[in-house]
Amino acid sequence: MDSYGTLNEVLVNLFRDILEIERKALATSEFQELTDNDMHVIEAIGVDEPKNMSTIARALSVTVGTLTIAMNSLVKKGYVTRERGQTDRRVVYISLSEKGRAAYEHHARFHQEMIQSVTDRLSKEELDALTHALTCLNQWFREKENN
Repeated sequence: MDSYGTLNEVLVNLFRDILEIERKALATSEFQELTDNDMHVIEAIGVDEPKNMSTIARALSVTVGTLTIAMNSLVKKGYVTRERGQTDRRVVYISLSEKGRAAYEHHARFHQEMIQSVTDRLSKEELDALTHALTCLNQWFREKENN
């Protein structure tokens, strides 16, 4: 198989497999009620300071209206808390509840294991080349998204 065919096959399988394997890894009894989308929202909220809806929506490349639907579900499930701003009551700040932080950490461990499994097998030069190649691929996707 030529380079094009090999790269095409690897990338198509990789994208599919990452999503499927991640979904299975996150589908523990503790977090079975979370969808893939829920987990991406939790990841975008993060464990640092509370964020407003616009900031989270931008990070996810969705509208605030779309995010509101997901946020209502996560609040109902007990993963997220909402709090009005003290200086401007119109602003709603979002943060993870204790349950949400546990889901975030569970997801972060999956990513850590995934990255560690790759970095353990590559030399510094190979890792630099892989990082460069994936950065180029990511840039291409970002440009496609903005067109």
